[in-house]
Amino acid sequence: MAKKIDRIDSVETLEAKLAEMRTAAAVYSKFTQEQVDEICKQAAMAADKARIPLAKMAQAETGMGVVEDKVIKNNYASEHVHNYFRHVRTCGVIEEDKAFGTKRIAEPVGIVGAVTPTTNPTSTCIFKILICLKTRNAILISPHPTAKRCTIEAARIMKEAAEKAGLPENIICWMDESSIEMTQVMMREVNLILATGGAGMVKAAYSSGTPAIGVGPGNCNVIFDDSCDIKNAVSSTIHSKTFDNGMICAAEQHVTVLDSIYDKVKKEFQDNRCYFLNQEEAVKIGEVFFNAATHGVKATAVGRSPAQLAAMAGIQIPEGTKVLIAETDDLSHDNPWANEKLCPVLGMYRAKTFEQALDICYKLVSEGGAGHSGALYVDPTEREKIDAFGAKMQTARVLINMPTSFGGIGDLYNFDTAPSLTLGPGSWGGSSFAGQTNIHQLLNIKTVAERRENMLWLRLPEKVYFKKGCTPVALRELKDYYHSKKAFIVTDANLFEMGMCQPVIDQLTEMGIATSIFYDIRVDPQIQDAMKGLPAMHEFQPDVIIAIGGGSAIDTAKIMWLMYEHPEEDFLDLATVFIDIRKRVYEFPKMGIKAKLVCIPTTAGTGSEVTPFTIISDANTGAKWPLADYELLPTMAIVDADNMMNMPKGVTRASGYDVLTHAVEAYVSIMASDYTDGFALTAIKSVFNYLPRAYKNGAKDPEARIKMADASCLAGIAFANAMLGVNHSLAHKLGGWHHIPHGTANALLFTEICKYNAQRTPTKMGTFSQYQYPHAFERYVEIAEYCGMKGKNDQETFNNFIKAAEDLKAAIDIPASIHDYGIDEKAFMDGLDEMSENAFNDECTGANPVYPLISEIRELYLRAYWGKDYDAKVKAGIAAAKPAMFPNPFGSDYEVKMNGVELPNPAVTEEPTEKK
Repeated sequence: MAKKIDRIDSVETLEAKLAEMRTAAAVYSKFTQEQVDEICKQAAMAADKARIPLAKMAQAETGMGVVEDKVIKNNYASEHVHNYFRHVRTCGVIEEDKAFGTKRIAEPVGIVGAVTPTTNPTSTCIFKILICLKTRNAILISPHPTAKRCTIEAARIMKEAAEKAGLPENIICWMDESSIEMTQVMMREVNLILATGGAGMVKAAYSSGTPAIGVGPGNCNVIFDDSCDIKNAVSSTIHSKTFDNGMICAAEQHVTVLDSIYDKVKKEFQDNRCYFLNQEEAVKIGEVFFNAATHGVKATAVGRSPAQLAAMAGIQIPEGTKVLIAETDDLSHDNPWANEKLCPVLGMYRAKTFEQALDICYKLVSEGGAGHSGALYVDPTEREKIDAFGAKMQTARVLINMPTSFGGIGDLYNFDTAPSLTLGPGSWGGSSFAGQTNIHQLLNIKTVAERRENMLWLRLPEKVYFKKGCTPVALRELKDYYHSKKAFIVTDANLFEMGMCQPVIDQLTEMGIATSIFYDIRVDPQIQDAMKGLPAMHEFQPDVIIAIGGGSAIDTAKIMWLMYEHPEEDFLDLATVFIDIRKRVYEFPKMGIKAKLVCIPTTAGTGSEVTPFTIISDANTGAKWPLADYELLPTMAIVDADNMMNMPKGVTRASGYDVLTHAVEAYVSIMASDYTDGFALTAIKSVFNYLPRAYKNGAKDPEARIKMADASCLAGIAFANAMLGVNHSLAHKLGGWHHIPHGTANALLFTEICKYNAQRTPTKMGTFSQYQYPHAFERYVEIAEYCGMKGKNDQETFNNFIKAAEDLKAAIDIPASIHDYGIDEKAFMDGLDEMSENAFNDECTGANPVYPLISEIRELYLRAYWGKDYDAKVKAGIAAAKPAMFPNPFGSDYEVKMNGVELPNPAVTEEPTEKK
């Protein structure tokens, strides 16, 4: 059986006691909150009852301070500290949020090495023991050599009371004797150091390799603004500076007084028994308290009374003097009066303006007590000065109209500040912590986070009108409901020349709504088009903007709407990519303040009339930018097939296949939900059933036109809320780079993207909490079954879906591949790498079920370029013109049978070596 250690007076006994403490700490760490709180209560009461004898012991042993004030400090350390945490949970689960599935569990750090000072030995000991007991930590106290007896006595009193209440033995321990070697062992072996004391000791704690929370010198400067209550400011300063003869580190060390009240302040100090030293006396007192070699206070002066200091300096001062004050203008670190003093002496500076006072205060505190405390006396209504002071000071405590000794330690003159006798100065003062050290710094908080699905949404325009012939009825809302006065119409040149806008203009005019029209828009909308129309829009000052046309007109109108309402916004900021639209870095401004947006689509494709997206190109760079934010949702959508009957065949096929891509990507998106699935499935089935008819028959088949109009809007609603995927990411860049209509670009990529997404074991899956595992293959099968393409098994059903998508392309005369479309091979290869990287960076990429590598996007482009000839081109060394940076991304699951023929699986078994 190991010998019980009763006294720590050597390295050997210290190490043995640390072993005993670890065993005890393991037991105490399992105590309940109720057990811990009772132990804390009994320890606090025992310390409080002994506050007077402990104060006497401290003053007698150190020769510093005032007994009566030390009584208050002991009382404060036991009463206020205990009251602060008495109802705080520190054991087990301390916080739980069932909605977010999180629990936070508090655990002790282990053994705390508590270094205590000579200035506040018993009160600091009481404070540190209480916060360690509350947090179920063991505490090993290292007393200051000049205050050893009183510190150990405080610890002994609390230990006996706590153990009587159930505390395990060896939780509260102390070093009876100490040496440099013992201190090094203690700092190395404990789990956390709480260092209160001189700069050398604090530095040693931080250099030990053990986590440490230390203090720094307090060189508190106080500004007396000319708006302050002079009597209160002076009285508070004297009250603080004389408390325990100025030994609180947050005590005032100098005051800076504005010139206009300087004489009044000086007289108020004199009337309150403060003595102003002449120049010769100030030098002598400075020599008493200031160590020029270390720029610190001499231990012999700490906590001495003015009379004692005067006697040490050999000068005469009036009997009963409270504070010695030296007037000075020297801000240098060599000036004793510009430094920390820890005794009842003050430096006094004069400032002509508040700004100069700020500069003086900043310099004094930053150079002599960075991070600690600063104070201002000012009229509380002078908010600008208070704010300026708070912003200027690099201190953890910025105190307004309060004595700093009491204000700094907290909970006496302010009540939302933790009571503490270990005041961290933060990085400004070379500490790891800025603030009031208390129980929160002695806990390890574990977060138990259960998986939760993110909140989803269904966001739509305020009103969506649909049905053949609904346009005139819907437009009445502009007068009857929105009370519009001016309507700015945005359309394209073809529709304007065809007279498509005239019925709308006529009805608006009849209703008394003035109109203006802009129609200089290209098929592929460009930011430059929007900029051309903006001057007319600003001059007209509309309260409603009406977009009539396909995606080009609607997307341009959205950009013009945005720039009309918020001309200060930067376009590249608007195009910032995001993972989650609710958490994006760039926040869109509020829309609809100056004008409402009404969209009347004339094509069945983009769905832009119900989406928060707009696609715009830059004529200078060729880049195509998707913008997305729910602020871009139109106010009203009017989906009327009458406006689509005479769509050209080229527009019908491109926009029609775009509908399919929208709906399918929304259905397999990682953000898909039951609320969006129905919209998507209905749209997909309609495209397969009605797009060939609409393409072939046009206006002769109004049913097909109506069904495609509805499908476009339904797909828009689906992807407005479930988002899109890499099909659109790649199509945006392919279309912008090679001037391919957007819907056609989607079609040329579609089946390769579906096969890629259908991998069972992709390199990376999409990241979204509700998306638990790769299941895009199953989602494609569900689509196929809903559309009547069911096969003998899931693989055949999927193959049928791919074949149907290819057959649809053929039925509406879309080429089978990008190469077949007529894009030059060299031009394609020259832009391939840049297109791939830009596609990866597209806003649509994040919601894709497979999160792509750039090399995978490059591979997809090549597959879509060569189509069925891809494998032959690979064998011939043509398709893989540039070696892949990574292994083949498609893996063993990338196998699809088309027309009964199994496509080869070009899996790469090892990563190619980079050429040097």
